[in-house]
Amino acid sequence: MSDRKPDPYLAGVTMLSRRELSTAQVRDRLKKKGFEAADIESAVERLLDSGALDDQRTARALAHMAAHVKLRGPFRTIQELQAHGIDRDLSERTVDEVYGDLDPQLLLERALARRLKGRIETRGELRRLYQYLVRQGFEGAAARSALMARADPAATTPPDR
Repeated sequence: MSDRKPDPYLAGVTMLSRRELSTAQVRDRLKKKGFEAADIESAVERLLDSGALDDQRTARALAHMAAHVKLRGPFRTIQELQAHGIDRDLSERTVDEVYGDLDPQLLLERALARRLKGRIETRGELRRLYQYLVRQGFEGAAARSALMARADPAATTPPDR
């Protein structure tokens, strides 16, 4: 049996070998493992200096996944980056960079195609799809326009009173 104290730096490297994490996430996970604050800060500094920990790289990877795999809009992606502990300024710059080469309308169309197979036949379906697209981070006006192009006239007219 060894009386060696666990090394927070090695714990951080192990965490980062599994997936990209932000500085805030690494700090939080090391704290949950019971390491002392001073040891955590020392480990984080070493991880930053070695390049193993990089919030910009993490933000880019998460934004790329959100845009190209999850088909999320920019507004939701900014929120997700911030939830991962990435500061707002870096989140916005990264989203601008990742989404800059994408056609926002095409991205919205691809996200809509995941949920819609044919025409929109009812007002309820129209409302649910609109809410889905807005929650996914797309602008309301763009979502409405795309949905109206796929809606049957019955789905867009108000019910008789």
